[in-house]
Amino acid sequence: MTITIPALPDPFTFDPSTTALVIIDMQRDFIEPGGFGESLGNDVALLAQIVPTVAALLALARQSGWFVVHTRESHAADLSDCPPAKRLRGAPNARIGDEGPMGRILIRGAPGNAIVDALAPAEGELVIDKPGKGAFYATLLAQELEARHITHLVFAGVTTEVCVQTSMREANDRGYDCLLVEDATASYFPAFKLATLDMVRSQGGIVGWTAPLSSFTAA
Repeated sequence: MTITIPALPDPFTFDPSTTALVIIDMQRDFIEPGGFGESLGNDVALLAQIVPTVAALLALARQSGWFVVHTRESHAADLSDCPPAKRLRGAPNARIGDEGPMGRILIRGAPGNAIVDALAPAEGELVIDKPGKGAFYATLLAQELEARHITHLVFAGVTTEVCVQTSMREANDRGYDCLLVEDATASYFPAFKLATLDMVRSQGGIVGWTAPLSSFTAA
């Protein structure tokens, strides 16, 4: 059974049985005070304010039987999957692998690397640890989606212009129909979020669609 919802640039039609929700990097280090994001001088409240909306979207997805994917930007403890070009671009006192208030920054298993409690993965949901910005790079996400015959991806998470957009573009290149939930994504720079939404749906949806959560709840 297909469902059609209002979206931009035009209505979005999907079958819940072949749709996955992909929640990008809703991690303590990016969202909570004292984490990596704040150490770089960012206002993490801009990201924290979307947690209730993402939680509502997650609840809807679980109720509707969508496959759910959570991602974490994270690295091995020995930093073997973190090129120097990535690590050394951080603030001098807050680089990937350094000790932070929540343990080593963006290292798998550190407290700050965990997904926030309100969005904790449930049993059976896929958790992808990604060493890059995109969810498909150096991960098994493509194989996991293919095994479940997924054709449509609904995206949420942070930050809109970096890891979310990169993951959407990777998915678009692989043939997935993608929609970004407008009020379930955020950036430390609100203008960057707005620009990304415009880019995604420009030229007839060159990367995909956008819609607010209310479009899904109404449907």
